[in-house]
Amino acid sequence: MSAATEIEDLSFSPPGARLPALERVSLSMPEGESVALLGASGAGKTTLLALLDGRLRGWHGHIAVLGTPFDPDNPPPRTRRADTGFVFQEFALAERSSVLRNVLNGRLGRMSPIRAVLGSPTPRDLEVARGALTDCGIADLAERRVDSLSGGQRQRVAIARCLAQEPRLVLADESVSSLDPARAAEILTLLTGAAKARGATVLFSSHQPELARQFAQRIVGMRAGRIVFDLPTTELDDEATVDLYRETAPLPGVRLKAVR
Repeated sequence: MSAATEIEDLSFSPPGARLPALERVSLSMPEGESVALLGASGAGKTTLLALLDGRLRGWHGHIAVLGTPFDPDNPPPRTRRADTGFVFQEFALAERSSVLRNVLNGRLGRMSPIRAVLGSPTPRDLEVARGALTDCGIADLAERRVDSLSGGQRQRVAIARCLAQEPRLVLADESVSSLDPARAAEILTLLTGAAKARGATVLFSSHQPELARQFAQRIVGMRAGRIVFDLPTTELDDEATVDLYRETAPLPGVRLKAVR
């Protein structure tokens, strides 16, 4: 099985930062796998996802995504960017545009440059976008303005936009952090299920161990810019989780006194 991501000895320090955001990170993901990045705020999860999305420069080490090596000084080739989709924590939607127009924005990387500039979708683009809306259960909202939607509905629009891109790799940054547990599970069921149906790889970040256990085949624990464990979900226990958060607030549902 080929690798969706290959990271070796990756380090990155934002300009002016006193400490590195990532330090000597190595991580490989086979295609089709669902992996969770688990850790507290500031652990490096968002930075790692942004690097895999090709948005950051000046890193050191080796990154290859879907077989394409990255250059630390240049963005990935335009022809490959559409193969990676991103679901942002704050949704990053065009608030005054319709749901359908937002989802069609996910097709821009699949359009010719002139169509992308003009915002002129083909019948195929419309078909894929409407299919993504249906898969996310919001086909009836296609003509609604995004600024009239609830938070859960906006999250579904963000996922539909990502799916309309037809990505081979889906990256999601704390995509359910603003939702209650039941709604969060519903959204992650949608995201991971739709990706699996399309044969896509999923890497999502979370600070909620139970959600990570429920929706990932593998869990990568991060703290202070480093990977501290990389385990099949079935092997993650409370002790490893508590150690991951030891310098932060206690986790709900995990008894610190049980750990020796």
